[in-house]
Amino acid sequence: MSTNGSTGRVFAQNRKARHDFNIEETYEAGIQLTGPEVKSIREGRANLTESYARIRDGEAFLLGAHVSPYENARQGEQLPTRERKLLLHGREIARLAGKSQEDGKTLIPLRLYEKNGNIKLEVGVASRKKQYDKRREIAKKTAQREIERAMKERLRS
Repeated sequence: MSTNGSTGRVFAQNRKARHDFNIEETYEAGIQLTGPEVKSIREGRANLTESYARIRDGEAFLLGAHVSPYENARQGEQLPTRERKLLLHGREIARLAGKSQEDGKTLIPLRLYEKNGNIKLEVGVASRKKQYDKRREIAKKTAQREIERAMKERLRS
């Protein structure tokens, strides 16, 4: 269930997600895309910042993800923020549906990447961090940086 396999290029990342949410579990999902969307994503023209996932009628969907229209495509209708179906196993969808029903839990896309020539989406079950948790995390990172800087200075002298 958790993703630890070898991955290729990362096309888009939701950096803000790890800052604003505690990620409890991650799942790897395929994503149903059109040909021009695949080309646009491979050019790095995708954004996951304000996106989220929902389970509806036993299916998972990605909402709010922005994929810029591919310029060289036929002049058909290319909606940048259309709803896209996520491809998961039935048991994974059932588990995600249960998790997302828990109080304060939401499904957040973390990154869009290539694996074995296919575009995959890493989805995390997350709960929103409190403001004091964010401050504590920033203070911890700052302290760690100071320790590393002091150690580096000590090794130089």
